[in-house]
Amino acid sequence: MSLKAFLHQLQYDPDKTKPQDVEVDWEDAPLPYKLYRHLPVFPLASDVPLELTGKQGQEKPTLRDIGYFLWYTFGLAQLSQSVMEQYTGEEWESSLQLCRRFVPSGGGLYPSEIYLYLKLEELPYGIYHYDAAHHRLILLREGQFDSYVGKALANRCDVTSCFAVAFVSTVFWKNFYKYNNFSYRLQGLDAGLLIGQLLEVAKRFDFEAGVYFQFLDRAINHLLGLSEAEESVYAVIPLVVDSSMEWFCNDISNKNRMSSAELCNELPIIKHDHYMRSKKVLDYPMLTKLNEASILGSTLSFKQLGREQKVVYQSDNYTLPQVNRLTYDLAEVCRQRYSPENEFVLEAVSQSDLAALLQEIMISYHYRNDLDGSIRSPMPRVKLYGCFYGVEGIRNGAYQYDNIAHALQLVRAGDHRPWLQNGMSLDNVNLFQVPLSFHVTGDLGHHHAELGYRGYRIQQMETGMLVQRLLLAACASGMEGRPLLGFDVNSMNELYGLTPLRQTSLIQIPIGPCRGRSRLEGSLSQ
Repeated sequence: MSLKAFLHQLQYDPDKTKPQDVEVDWEDAPLPYKLYRHLPVFPLASDVPLELTGKQGQEKPTLRDIGYFLWYTFGLAQLSQSVMEQYTGEEWESSLQLCRRFVPSGGGLYPSEIYLYLKLEELPYGIYHYDAAHHRLILLREGQFDSYVGKALANRCDVTSCFAVAFVSTVFWKNFYKYNNFSYRLQGLDAGLLIGQLLEVAKRFDFEAGVYFQFLDRAINHLLGLSEAEESVYAVIPLVVDSSMEWFCNDISNKNRMSSAELCNELPIIKHDHYMRSKKVLDYPMLTKLNEASILGSTLSFKQLGREQKVVYQSDNYTLPQVNRLTYDLAEVCRQRYSPENEFVLEAVSQSDLAALLQEIMISYHYRNDLDGSIRSPMPRVKLYGCFYGVEGIRNGAYQYDNIAHALQLVRAGDHRPWLQNGMSLDNVNLFQVPLSFHVTGDLGHHHAELGYRGYRIQQMETGMLVQRLLLAACASGMEGRPLLGFDVNSMNELYGLTPLRQTSLIQIPIGPCRGRSRLEGSLSQ
């Protein structure tokens, strides 16, 4: 099967990506976190603050700050136990016990990992892995690598000004063992959800961040000591405290040209022992082929796609009321947020609440990245559509949200809950109880013409980043949301009239008021 045909299946016929005769060996499942062995260990502070309301007012972060930052970004935060099925009158079904992180993940499998290049006075300068299981840093390679990382980014970032550079990777087997080839779609979304959380937490620590989707893959993997057959970096995120630093300032030209082969020669190979628990790891040839096809071997392959966004007035736009931004404690929202199924309760939503929700999603989503460069108001590559029912003062129907005009454009009038429910492949959510059903949409060709096969995973990451902002804003508004991939994409494209616009639906997120879920839950912080 060609890679293009495979990506088409992932989007429109995902059942064909998973062999029907393969049984999951649950007893040989990998751990949801990576464990390095026989390397220097640096424990992180576990007395995490209970509030994250805004700026910390500190010029240079400490190791304690980094510990807090990592815990709220990707730490094992809560122990949760819930009953799988409702009580039948005879006996309870089996219970589900898991360690929650503040970032959702498909099946709770967490294929992503975080690495950091850290330059702090309390630590040896070098490359570290965040050991989420023990909330500590593992030193993988000691040394100063400003020049190396800068070259891997085509010198588009002043790495010398950064106190840290974060690397978000994907470990292929961690969710392939359950989802087979469909895991490729999940891995991009998971990475995006993590990046979205990282950027939101960074704001609370007064860290400035920029996301680089384009870098010399093999050079970065070589720096971290990763085997590309097992794991690969998906995004590089420098962190600074200087808000005046210029980002993406250098043009990519022959003067700055660098190849992975040249850069890898500057550092020796490192190999470290790590533990994943699985005794038998199956092959995943489609994932490795796609990863190989996505790799950038030269900085001359880096591109900018950003275009300035313009206001286009539509006569049928419904201008939403001007509202103040949501103010909330991120730590409290993270603790409260969960993904409901049958807990949705249909209640009316006011138009001011919808306006505040949409405004918060899109303002918080705005972020620096190397595809847009220095453009101040770039055209978004992922857009927000929604089917709204029972919103006070707004006609029931399917809408597109225009974030520049802060307006809704009616696409199709009517109560579309039956359409949405019929499009579900798994009836785990009663959409008749949901007032707001959002869909994130993006380019029908996944930006393949501009970015090749790397465009697909970037699109999935940007989708995940927008979804994380939506989930946080929904919880801050007193509602909850659940990301869903089990729906008929062609049906949703027809609902919104997306295909003629060269757009496609990427994920569905029902949002609404919920009743509490029956579960026991406790924090894992001190």
